[in-house]
Amino acid sequence: MHAVISVHCELMEHIIEIKDFTKRYRTGVEAVKGIDLVVPRGQFFGLLGPNGAGKSTTIHCLTGIAMPSSGILKIAGLDVVANYREARTKIGLSPQEFNVDIFSTVRQIIDFMGGYYGLSKETRTRRVDELLTQFDLQAHKDKQFQHLSGGMKRRVMLARAMVHEPEVLILDEPTAGVDVEQRHELWKHLKALSAKGVTIVLTSHYLEEVEYLCDRIAIINGGKIVADAMKEEFIKDGDTLENAYLRITGNMHA
Repeated sequence: MHAVISVHCELMEHIIEIKDFTKRYRTGVEAVKGIDLVVPRGQFFGLLGPNGAGKSTTIHCLTGIAMPSSGILKIAGLDVVANYREARTKIGLSPQEFNVDIFSTVRQIIDFMGGYYGLSKETRTRRVDELLTQFDLQAHKDKQFQHLSGGMKRRVMLARAMVHEPEVLILDEPTAGVDVEQRHELWKHLKALSAKGVTIVLTSHYLEEVEYLCDRIAIINGGKIVADAMKEEFIKDGDTLENAYLRITGNMHA
């Protein structure tokens, strides 16, 4: 049994609060087993774990895609179940899958999401132009999504997630399928968002990505948080995040 690394953030405002959260599916599988987790406002937070560990389930319950079986999940003080509509406006989600109309243009995709969140036409026009510039997409604004490169598609997903100016940005494998050069370009955009005070939750199988970007990292395994610490704790004494991760998840002998 591995000792749990833990960190407490009592002096900062918690924008994400998860208390005794459990998710049990109809099959009887308990995907998440009573976890507690808090994320302070403005933190770049990494959530790691093997496939099936409970990462996606946690994200889906935070964003209202799935319902928790028990426990409390809050975004900016709002219960994600009791205050679903308002809580959802606080979150931008960039999913791993490209869940867009591939025949729509870049501008149309971002504008449509603004409409989903009830932004006025004037506000949508302003935000779309801001985001096209912010993510270096102006030259591609009238291209259909299907004709974009992998890196450009990921930028569109980020821009779409940011259109309503959310306080929390949740990124599920945001650089999957992207080449090295474009991955570094995306990292630059994510660093800039973090510098502006956006709280970011990142899940990624690229551990060097998490090590480079995140301030704090939690590891979930078997539906439980098995480690939670500032990045420096994982990489102290010249260790790498990958080695620490493998030890903690039991995939390598300590």
